[in-house]
Amino acid sequence: MQAITQHRYGPPDVLRLDEVDRPVPADDEVLVRVRAAAVNARDWHVMRGDPYLARLMPGVMGPRRPKALIRGTDFAGVVEAVGRRVTRLRPGDAVYGEADGAFAEYVCAPEAVVDHKPANLDFEQSAALPLAANTALMGLRDQGRVRAGQRVLVNGASGGVGTFAVQFGKWLGAEVTAVCSARNVDLVASLGADHVIDYALDDFTRDEGRYHVVLDLVGNRSLTELRRTLVTGGRLVLSGGGVSTGGSLVGPMGLIVRATLSGLVVRRHRLSVLEARPSAENLVTLRELAEAGAVVPVIDRTYRLAEVPDAIRYVEDEHPRAKVVITV
Repeated sequence: MQAITQHRYGPPDVLRLDEVDRPVPADDEVLVRVRAAAVNARDWHVMRGDPYLARLMPGVMGPRRPKALIRGTDFAGVVEAVGRRVTRLRPGDAVYGEADGAFAEYVCAPEAVVDHKPANLDFEQSAALPLAANTALMGLRDQGRVRAGQRVLVNGASGGVGTFAVQFGKWLGAEVTAVCSARNVDLVASLGADHVIDYALDDFTRDEGRYHVVLDLVGNRSLTELRRTLVTGGRLVLSGGGVSTGGSLVGPMGLIVRATLSGLVVRRHRLSVLEARPSAENLVTLRELAEAGAVVPVIDRTYRLAEVPDAIRYVEDEHPRAKVVITV
């Protein structure tokens, strides 16, 4: 089969379209014929081995190259075969999910991170959901504990996670303020944001004591600035994976580590670092929300499998609106 492989860290040129063996599903896995995959900030971080400190920590990066040969995480497609312990899914099922190796014609994934795709979405739209939408869902529902009537701010509202976060904030009954660039104001307003701040014109951190929950997806403001915007007892949720500043030693990890340590002693606010884990349970929730019309994926551009290096270069350099999708 054809797949996008990576043998060393570096710019998009290190990614190659290669012929590799088709994977064989383990007992608890499904083999999916990939119809579409989505690009995430995670992909360029792993491509470049950035931040450098992450190469020495447990995870997807190794000291000199990624631990997995094939890039990509989000996918949508059709089940080709199943392992003997798989019970929910059958060959022929249209599914979506999250697993390493999605930039390929076939991918194996544990049944526990795969679900039936939303019936009202095509494969490209479905592939845009798993990582980004799950991150937004867990950031607001689980860690932000957003309740109806609360005021929520999303910093980085026009990105892949941010566009979903605006929609989930409204689904949870919050008054949502979205922070983005001028060219994306109309987009995030169309997704339901009650207020939109152009960060080039207004500084949202001057809104002292205004928000019950702040979801920061950029990592471009200090903890002091972010905490200043919270009401007493408010929650700050950090997820810095979208910061596109390569070549760093610690990247967004610096802010995250400071937030973790600060959370041990700060009592006026609740600080947490978002670690979104894939699960079939959350995929079911996302499917139900999509089928109910409560969440709609926004796709900026699509690329073919052979064009993955160009797609990642676009995500890294151009700050796209919402999601970039690969057709396979």
